[in-house]
Amino acid sequence: MIDTNLMKWPEDKVQQLMGHYREILQLLGEDPEREGLVKTPERVAKAMLTLTRGYDVDPREVLNAAKFREEYRQMVIVKDIDFFSLCEHHMLPFYGKVHVAYIPNGYITGLSKIARVVDIFSHRLQVQERMTLQIKECIQETLNPLGVMVVVEAKHMCMQMRGVEKQNSVTTTSDFTGAFNQAKTREEFMNLIRRN
Repeated sequence: MIDTNLMKWPEDKVQQLMGHYREILQLLGEDPEREGLVKTPERVAKAMLTLTRGYDVDPREVLNAAKFREEYRQMVIVKDIDFFSLCEHHMLPFYGKVHVAYIPNGYITGLSKIARVVDIFSHRLQVQERMTLQIKECIQETLNPLGVMVVVEAKHMCMQMRGVEKQNSVTTTSDFTGAFNQAKTREEFMNLIRRN
């Protein structure tokens, strides 16, 4: 796990963002010099750089760094991968779980690398549908497996805090390739991720 308190960001980026957040506070009717807000622009600037750090990492390099030849040809599932992202429409959080399966075709990757791919794509301004597609395509293009399937289940703060204000709605997206075009294979995956 990355300790985001120890992350170092380019000082010029931090300073530029801080200036913008000071202006935003003023536009909202606040006093950025008020005791409770003096350090807020810096905190928010660093938080935003942390929440969007996925732009600085190539997920294919992550998978290739732990790519191993292996003749295993059954389903590999990494489920319940927690993620947090920012909706690109309102820059409010959406969060939930990602479930990934792939069927190797001569190569496997380290299991933690699948979770890292999820982290990289979720740490960008996103929509859930695109993130689902990007995770699938990255694994398919890098490992060339017999098939990949990705299911994302998420709650969106833009639906909970504003707009329709529906607190318990969950959005599910899925995408798949290759062997997962067969209903039986998809059903096996869905049954396996539903088991406790």
